[in-house]
Amino acid sequence: MTVRRVNPPELSPPTGFSHAVVATGSRVVFLAGQTALDADGKVTGTTLPEQFATALTNLLTALRAAGGTPADLARVTVYATDVAAYRAHAPALGRLWRELAGRDYPAMAVVQVVRLWDEEAMVEIDGLAVLA
Repeated sequence: MTVRRVNPPELSPPTGFSHAVVATGSRVVFLAGQTALDADGKVTGTTLPEQFATALTNLLTALRAAGGTPADLARVTVYATDVAAYRAHAPALGRLWRELAGRDYPAMAVVQVVRLWDEEAMVEIDGLAVLA
């Protein structure tokens, strides 16, 4: 697979995302939304960073099981129940992303939602990956 991240100088400098990702490969992996569920189906973590780390780990676990790596992510959407809290924790969330997924950022969006499937969940992450 080849991935080319496109960040035009006419747009504001991206922080923690790429404006566009051009990906070519032979397999597309659609990753279901992941929250901070443990193997028993219980939401873990009481803070947004704790839940973000678990949700991202779950997403990457599914991606690896499909044969991919974090560098294969072309698109990620983060659903947060409180965007103000997400912004307040952005430096910590960025560190967690780099620690778990590296510095190759996909095209991303953060969307505020009223609530998620599990009432205790604060964040859900889904994605799209392109594999060779």
